[in-house]
Amino acid sequence: MPIIVNVDVMLAKRKMTSSELAEKIGLSPVNLSILKTGKAKGVRFTTLDAICKVLDCQPGDLLEYRPQAE
Repeated sequence: MPIIVNVDVMLAKRKMTSSELAEKIGLSPVNLSILKTGKAKGVRFTTLDAICKVLDCQPGDLLEYRPQAE
């Protein structure tokens, strides 16, 4: 998939664990893991908003577009 999720990168920069983030945004650790691994089919804007608030970042810091080679 050409959308890359960089939540792990921001977690490392903020020295925060996945479980801490999941607790602070009210998301189950399993659902956060699905999002982090890029297996999620989508993400709600409310979830994206919560992640950005907790990690003090922009949506572009979390999501990256890499076109696939044809």
